[in-house]
Amino acid sequence: MRILFAGALLCSLSLAGCDALDTKEDLNLTDEMMATRRYQMFDWGYRVYEHIPYGFTAIDGNLFAAVSDEAQYVTTFSSTQRFNEGSWSAYYNPDDCYTSYYNGIYAAHDYLDKSVDYRYILGMHRDTLTSNGLDSYRRDIVDVQRLRAEAHVLKAYYYFELAKRYGGVPLIDRVYADQKEANLPRGTFDEVVGLILREIEGVRNELVVDWRAENLEEKSGRITRGAALALKSRVLLYAASPQFNPSGEKSKWAAAAAAAFEVINMGIYSLHPDYGGLFVAETSTTSPETIWAVRMGATNEFERKNYPIGTQGGGTGICPSQNLVEAYESTGEDTGDAYAGLDPRFYATVLRNGDTWNGRTLEIYAGGADDPARQNASPTGYYLRKFLNENLNLTNDDKRLRSWIVFRYAEILLNFAEAMNEAYGPDDAHGYGMSARDAVDAVRARSGVGMPPVDVDPGDAAAMRTAIKHERRIELAFEDHRYWDLRRWDDAGTVLNRPLRGVKVTRSGDGFAYTPFEVAKRIFDAPKMNLYPIPQAEIVKSGGVLDQNPGW
Repeated sequence: MRILFAGALLCSLSLAGCDALDTKEDLNLTDEMMATRRYQMFDWGYRVYEHIPYGFTAIDGNLFAAVSDEAQYVTTFSSTQRFNEGSWSAYYNPDDCYTSYYNGIYAAHDYLDKSVDYRYILGMHRDTLTSNGLDSYRRDIVDVQRLRAEAHVLKAYYYFELAKRYGGVPLIDRVYADQKEANLPRGTFDEVVGLILREIEGVRNELVVDWRAENLEEKSGRITRGAALALKSRVLLYAASPQFNPSGEKSKWAAAAAAAFEVINMGIYSLHPDYGGLFVAETSTTSPETIWAVRMGATNEFERKNYPIGTQGGGTGICPSQNLVEAYESTGEDTGDAYAGLDPRFYATVLRNGDTWNGRTLEIYAGGADDPARQNASPTGYYLRKFLNENLNLTNDDKRLRSWIVFRYAEILLNFAEAMNEAYGPDDAHGYGMSARDAVDAVRARSGVGMPPVDVDPGDAAAMRTAIKHERRIELAFEDHRYWDLRRWDDAGTVLNRPLRGVKVTRSGDGFAYTPFEVAKRIFDAPKMNLYPIPQAEIVKSGGVLDQNPGW
């Protein structure tokens, strides 16, 4: 079960008949009935969170990385395979989230409507005369105020998830009693962005800056001001990118830079000193790098799906590609070992033949424990390391807490770097005290990574653009950025049509030979696939009001 925040109230009450209170009817409510109404002021707010995507189960119950050039999904005849082969349409889309995100938007509106009279509801039939009673009442008032603000940001988040997939979508401003009223035409992408920004700006000062700063870690899965501003940063970065800004308006890049700097300037986030350790167990929630994470209870589901096949209880799922492996920079002299002296983030992300894992040495070769010929073994010659708790005994059903990081500080630094470079070039800090180069180098210089500064000549914005794209690929690998980055850069038509490659490992005397090979062909029909099709069922349901995206 997903635990969005430890203090969440679990409710089995039906929402039917739970309209805002009628004051005449309220005179006859018992204490028990009023306690239920007060309870619902919180429960309805928590329900708005239920539609947040969980990155560990994005497609086929696993990471979305396998629809990019980062990885191959081990199972054939899967939704991922159909996606990569271009076998999707308005009738079938493995990542069709249209209805789910609109349900989230409706949940936000529903809560905001039903909690309008929250002060009155929270105050009825309770002690507000004693000191303790009054303190309890005031705490409830503050928390519902915050939940209402969070609902606005979640609404904005759901709109962004729709817009990055489908482009412009209908702008729903309330819960409609009649479905015909909800058959609205699509707004433009820029109109959706405008709505998102209004939702965020309207409540930003009502949000908790950071739950950890208030010693309320149990609520750390809830939206904060930092999360809202991080969302604003990501939204404006997308809005400035070539896919949605084909004329290259500098003002959009400048706005994206300013939004990212707002998060940086909060001064409460920093880079975690252990890159690999950031993504496991409790650290992903408690680290000062984490801005917002979706929390889970104790689980081993991801380990069962992604441990190397030779590990007891393991079942391979997401397998890193040779395409990704070759992108990691070498930091030392050529010793003939292709895996020696690479960017340290490689070793925190990818498992290769000969690595030690879960108390044994990986044998990804013919006859080895992880022989690629085994059923469900890695087809690429690599296994995933990132996110995995290494020392779980799956036979004993060991479990650990798990959280999916939605926003983290390194992304914000890279958002800032990209926007600054496009707006002002690589070296102009423009009054921020930090240039694009400074921001990229800060990510690379993280303790435990220690990569050298980017090798870009002063003033060379094109070279810096390439360096930033590379840095996002490495730093944010498997975090559900790569596919969307390639689309917004208008690079998907080139990159995602290249074959997905792996490596064949062969014993050679006392050593091994490594031979790259093609694992699978990929198809990305650009510009058609730069946007998802609106589900055909929605087109039909709208009675022709909704327009389909080009090519679909």
